[in-house]
Amino acid sequence: MNLSRKVLAALTVPLLALTVSCGSSSSSEPTETTDALAGSDQQSLDKYTTDTTTPVEEIDTAELGLITDGTLRVGTLSDAPPNIFLEDGVFTGYDNELLRAIGDKLGLEVEFASTDFSALLAQVQNKQYDVGSSSISTTEARRENVGFTNGYDFGYMAVVAKNGSSVTGFDSLSESTRIGVVQGTVQDDYVSNTLGLEPVRFPDYNTVYANVKNGQVDAWVAPSQQATGQVKEGDDTTIAETIINTENFTAYAVNSENQPLIDALNAGLDAVVADGTWTELTQEWYPDREMPSDWKPGSKAVEVK
Repeated sequence: MNLSRKVLAALTVPLLALTVSCGSSSSSEPTETTDALAGSDQQSLDKYTTDTTTPVEEIDTAELGLITDGTLRVGTLSDAPPNIFLEDGVFTGYDNELLRAIGDKLGLEVEFASTDFSALLAQVQNKQYDVGSSSISTTEARRENVGFTNGYDFGYMAVVAKNGSSVTGFDSLSESTRIGVVQGTVQDDYVSNTLGLEPVRFPDYNTVYANVKNGQVDAWVAPSQQATGQVKEGDDTTIAETIINTENFTAYAVNSENQPLIDALNAGLDAVVADGTWTELTQEWYPDREMPSDWKPGSKAVEVK
């Protein structure tokens, strides 16, 4: 199935039956913040990337501290194509298919369950899930509360608005703009702490986008992949601007004390990078994507095929 069919299958926007939170959230407002759009700092990123990994055949899956032996229990989202979404009742998307490939390398079953992003990292740290899969940007604030694998992707941030809106990009956002974000995301942090504005926080991507379409908010500051997955012809909306978020790569979240599982997932990631699976999946799900020229997925030692 090609990308457009995968995306269209997941684009069912629900009615606005959920409560919108306009208040602050400890998960979305860390005490220190940095500009997510400031640019790449490769030296900073490299300090979190392992020099190498253990070969997958040397990983003992009985020592990974999994909730269920032989199975990765994964918390993910159901409404964020093309990264993480449901299609015909099956969890799919770039992040989840890559994790399935990593699980295959390790001989592990991968079992997905839906949750809200605002709860996901705490659920991983509390061992409700073994892994969090949700295009998670590995910010310094998040690293204080949860562990991460090596990186497998970079995120882009976008501004979505109605056609003909005065919102034309990031520079046009102001105190008079009603800006929607998904609670607890990097976009929430960016609007709240970098721009110093108070966003309207929503629990999921479908709901925030529905509020852009009906005019309840003026703009949505979004992960660009999710913006691309939601905005479609006939919606009377547009992606006004897209900028790469190169400060932090995206990675899978793991309980910070479960180093064996982090090591195993890093080994599996290197294996799928080395055999070309990462490249194949990236081209399938992001046919027009360009990665930063000074970055690659996996450990420092693996070569991208």
